[in-house]
Amino acid sequence: MHAHDIEAPETSTAIRGAGLRVTESRAAVFDALRENPHASAEAVFARVAPALEHPSLQSVYNALNDFTDAGLVRRIEPAGRPQLYELRVGDNHHHLVCLACGAVVDVDCVVGQAPCLTPSNTGGFVVHEAEVTFWGTCADCAAA
Repeated sequence: MHAHDIEAPETSTAIRGAGLRVTESRAAVFDALRENPHASAEAVFARVAPALEHPSLQSVYNALNDFTDAGLVRRIEPAGRPQLYELRVGDNHHHLVCLACGAVVDVDCVVGQAPCLTPSNTGGFVVHEAEVTFWGTCADCAAA
């Protein structure tokens, strides 16, 4: 899935719909994620800074945290990598991460025997969601 595949609502509508006030910084952060899924806060800041009057990395973090808390943005945390943010929420998709270049790609919910998404023992938990990260080498890096 690419950014243009996301059926994201208009920026101000989405932000208001999440119960948040629309600010220049929040709108810029939301638009940056629409254009660049799986972006770190630093990558979002690099995209929005030229367009903002008073850019700050802290304001980007604040917007991302507000969006995440409101369910507007999903935060993923691949082991040993910076936190990444995406607009694709509300489904149980997973991620492929390239060990060589760090590329991150969405993959729809896993099917088949392995890896199994039903725990052998829930420990009394009612399981709502599974998050899987596949680590490997992307096609471009494998060809190089």
